Amino acid sequence: QVQLVESGGGLVQPGGSLSLSCAASGSMSGFSTMGWFRQPPGKQRELVATITRGGSTNYADSVKGRFTISRDDAKNTVHLQMNSVKPEDTAVYYCNAVLRTYNFWGQGTQVTVSS
Repeated sequence: QVQLVESGGGLVQPGGSLSLSCAASGSMSGFSTMGWFRQPPGKQRELVATITRGGSTNYADSVKGRFTISRDDAKNTVHLQMNSVKPEDTAVYYCNAVLRTYNFWGQGTQVTVSS
């Protein structure tokens, strides 16, 4: 069974930076796509960024130019570097990984942007 565990969440001031990490464990490896989603308070879960095994990235317009996604396939990890954060970035952030028809999710990590 594949498990995804997020880390790095916490409280950060507007304009600051935060780094999130997601580590995969279990028998599966070589995910075709890995990414980050988030769910702000009272809102639906939304896509933040994705990255394929070939390194192609996709970002939500709201985070483009501020966030950077990266992956390390040797370690089955995916990272999200968050810069110039805004209060609107406050949400529970979820790690996601895809292999063929299988879709795996982490349990989420809270990011709060507040002064």
